Amino acid sequence: MAKKWDINLVRNIGISAHIDSGKTTLSERILFYGGKIHAIHEVKGKDGVGATMDSMDLEREKGITIQSAATQVQWRDYTINLIDTPGHVDFTIEVERSLRVLDGAILVLCGVAGVQSQSITVDRQMKRYGVPRLAFVNKLDRQGANPFRVKDALVDKLRLNAVMFQIPIGLEENHKGAVDLVEMKAYQNEGANGEKVTEIPIPEDLKAQAAEYRQIMIEKLADVDESIGDKFLMGEEPTNDEIKAATRKAVIGLKLVPVFCGSAFKNKGVQLLLDAVTAYLPTPEEKREHALDLNKNEEKFELFPDNTKPLCALAFKLQETQFGQLTYMRVYQGKMSKGDFIVNTSNKRSVKVPRLVRMHSDKMEDIETSYAGDIVAVFGIDCASGDTFATEGYDVSMQSMHVPDAVISLAIAPKDKAGANNFSKALQKFRKEDPTFRVHRDEESAETIIS
Repeated sequence: MAKKWDINLVRNIGISAHIDSGKTTLSERILFYGGKIHAIHEVKGKDGVGATMDSMDLEREKGITIQSAATQVQWRDYTINLIDTPGHVDFTIEVERSLRVLDGAILVLCGVAGVQSQSITVDRQMKRYGVPRLAFVNKLDRQGANPFRVKDALVDKLRLNAVMFQIPIGLEENHKGAVDLVEMKAYQNEGANGEKVTEIPIPEDLKAQAAEYRQIMIEKLADVDESIGDKFLMGEEPTNDEIKAATRKAVIGLKLVPVFCGSAFKNKGVQLLLDAVTAYLPTPEEKREHALDLNKNEEKFELFPDNTKPLCALAFKLQETQFGQLTYMRVYQGKMSKGDFIVNTSNKRSVKVPRLVRMHSDKMEDIETSYAGDIVAVFGIDCASGDTFATEGYDVSMQSMHVPDAVISLAIAPKDKAGANNFSKALQKFRKEDPTFRVHRDEESAETIIS
C-alpha cells in the first residue's frame, strides 16, 4: 500500500446481472485498464486460460461464474474494491452476500436481450440493501442491439428512474464509441485493446439527438434535485459541475440510475464507465450502515467508517482453501491489523488475526493493516458466514442478510459406519460456508436430511 488510505477515494462496487450479459468480461477489462493484469483472456477463449475472476476449474470449463470473486484495482487516484458476482439463479446467495457488503453496483444489461428474468432478481436484491447503481448496456456490437429500448425496459419492468447519460456512436458492426451528454463530448477507443480513449468531434448526424437527450437528462435531474429544478424553471442552463453534483446526490439517494453504453468484449466504453463509478457511486462514508447494540436491547445505531473507533467487521463469505478457512470480511468501523485480538460477538470467543490478505481472484497479497471501508480476507479464524467481529468489550452485531427458504431436500447417509465421523464434519463445513444449506434429522425415519 504505497499511498495513504483516503476513504473519499475508495469505492466498493459489485458487478451483477443476468446470465451472459458480460459481467466477467467487463471485470476482465476493468482489471486490464487498472493495470492489475497485463493480458486480456476471454471467458471461453481459444487460449484456454479463462478470465481472471473465474478461477475455479469448473467455471473455466462451463464458461460461467459460480462464486463471487473479489479484487482491488487502482483507477486514476481511486482505489476500487470490485466483486464479480454470478448470474445464475442457483448461485443467487453469492450475489446476495456480495450486495450486503457493497456500497454501489453496476447493473450490466445485454444490449439485445435487455431486462431479463435474473436482472429482475438482482434488481430486487439491490433494492433490499439500498444499493445505488449505474446501468451499463453491454454488447452494442451485436446484431439487434438497441440501448434506448433497454433504457425503456429499465423504466417499465424495474420501475427505475433510468436516464441516458451517453448515446452510442453507431450500433452493431458500426459501434465506435459514445457521446457523453454531460460534457457534450464524443469519445472512441483506440489501440489493440482499446486502452487509448480519444476525444473526437460529435458526428453531425448525432448532434440533434445528443442535444435532445441532454435536455431529457436535465429535465429528469430537475425532478429530483431542487437547485437544477430552479434553474430549469428559470430557463437557465446548469453547469457541468452542477449536473455532476446533482447526479451524484440523486444516485446515492436511489432516485436516479444513469445509463452508460459500450461493448466490453470489443473494449468500448469501459474507461468512461470507470470514470462514472468514481464520479457518481458513494464512498464507504456516504453509504451508512447500522449495527445493533447487544447491551441495550439490540438498539440500532449508526456505524462510522472511522479508523480511530472500535472495530466492527462482518464476515460475509467463507471459503475452504488448502491453507484452511479463508474468511472474507468487510471492515465497517475501526481498523484491523495482523496480530490483533478480535471477538466474534455471536459466541464471544476472542481470536487472534494470524494472517491478513488482500484478494485478487484466487491470488493473495499479504497486508499488515486494513482500514474502515475496506474488504479483506483473514486466514485461520473459525466462524460462520454472517458473524460480526469487534474489539473486545464492544458488544455489537451487524444485521444478517436475507436468506431464502430451501426448496430441495434430500436424505443422505454415509456408505459405512467408519465414515460417520467425517460425514458429520463435512456437513458442518458446508453449513458454515453456505447460508442456504440446512441440515436436520428426521426423527420418524431416523434419516439425515439436507435442504
